[in-house]
Amino acid sequence: MAERTDAPHRTVVLGERELAIGFRLIGLSNVVEVTPRTAQTEFQRAVADPTTSLVIASQSVRSTLSESQRFHAENSLHPLVVFVPAPTGEYEVESISALAKRVLGVSLNVPH
Repeated sequence: MAERTDAPHRTVVLGERELAIGFRLIGLSNVVEVTPRTAQTEFQRAVADPTTSLVIASQSVRSTLSESQRFHAENSLHPLVVFVPAPTGEYEVESISALAKRVLGVSLNVPH
C-alpha cells in the first residue's frame, strides 16, 4: 500500500464538552462535541474523511457505536482510532500489549 505524502493529515477529537474543551486548550482545532445521538454520525464522518490520520474519541463514543463500527475502529490503521476515558463514568482500558498488537502488529509476551 502506497503511503500518502501529499494529503494533509489531521487529528479529529470526538467527545463530551469537557473533553472537547481540554483538547481545544492544547491547540487542536478539529474537535467535535458529540452527544449520544450524534456520536455515530460524527464518528463515521471522521473515519470516512481521507485526510484524517488519527481519531481520538471518548469511551462514551465507543459505547454508542455499532458492532461493525467498533470492529472497524479496533482494526483500522488509517485513520488510527484511539479511545480515551470519558471525563465521567466507567471506561475500558486497552492494555499496552493489545495496543501494540493492534497498531504495530507485534505481540508482546511478558513472562509472569
